[in-house]
Amino acid sequence: MHTAECGNQKKNLVGCTCTYMSCERRGMCCACVAYHRASNQLPGCFFPPEAEKTYDRSVRYYVKVMQEQV
Repeated sequence: MHTAECGNQKKNLVGCTCTYMSCERRGMCCACVAYHRASNQLPGCFFPPEAEKTYDRSVRYYVKVMQEQV
């Protein structure tokens, strides 16, 4: 899948916490959110670092992780 250019990509990459380095949407937050939303998922930047590294982007996993932090 080819994604459109993003004028903020370089700036966004500075704060991007996603460890999936080969993702073509890295730094393109709008494309990333749209991609994950279409799959009923959340982007990696929503997750704490250790949880993000699992690549489980499901809403169920996010809720579980966040409940464990309380």
